[in-house]
Amino acid sequence: MIDDMENSTADESDGLAADEAAPASPAESKAATKAVSSSDPAPSEAAEGRPHGEKHWYILKVQSNREDSIRDALQRRIAVAGLEDFFDEIIVPIEMVSEFKNGKKRVVKRKLYPGYIVVHMELNEDTWFLVRETPGIGDFTGSGGKPTPMSPQDVSKIVAKTEGPSDEAPPLQIGFSSGDRVKIKEGTFENFEGDVDAIDRANGRVTVMINIFGRSTPVELEYWQIEPL
Repeated sequence: MIDDMENSTADESDGLAADEAAPASPAESKAATKAVSSSDPAPSEAAEGRPHGEKHWYILKVQSNREDSIRDALQRRIAVAGLEDFFDEIIVPIEMVSEFKNGKKRVVKRKLYPGYIVVHMELNEDTWFLVRETPGIGDFTGSGGKPTPMSPQDVSKIVAKTEGPSDEAPPLQIGFSSGDRVKIKEGTFENFEGDVDAIDRANGRVTVMINIFGRSTPVELEYWQIEPL
């Protein structure tokens, strides 16, 4: 079906003689020019009365740093084309992460897969063409040139992170584990080396055992004050 869409169709009017073609009126020419120049798709007559098939989740490759605006543009084009029944959610996969900046903890959104969005849709000739013709969208991901639906497990992970509770601050992304050898890069004990003893992910603090006057001493530091060795 999809391959058929990419093949050009023959012009049925090729066999007509030039003197048999009736000239278009000014009003008809103006209307035709407006239709061709429009950037939004017209409602598809083929979609009217089409029996609904099964919807699946698909991954779309899009321009990086434009995921949100491309999602919004796709939603507008779906509405203009009257194809809302063939689409459900369109998601920019994100996760909420905590970070410290200027000594203050804050929760921010971070894209899970920059350059990709996911859409729950029925794949048919009309929806395939609309998606492919939306500016900023490259193509469906898949193998052999065919869009491949996402597995239920992958969908669950993405939806859970994207639609998770926002009233609870997620744990900080601290890239250290107990026993790691680290170097202090800022503060009173700058340039000291030691081993990670404990991690407080809720507050972003790490306890490091360093050697002071020949004795192993615990020092509590902000996680950004140390670096791995």
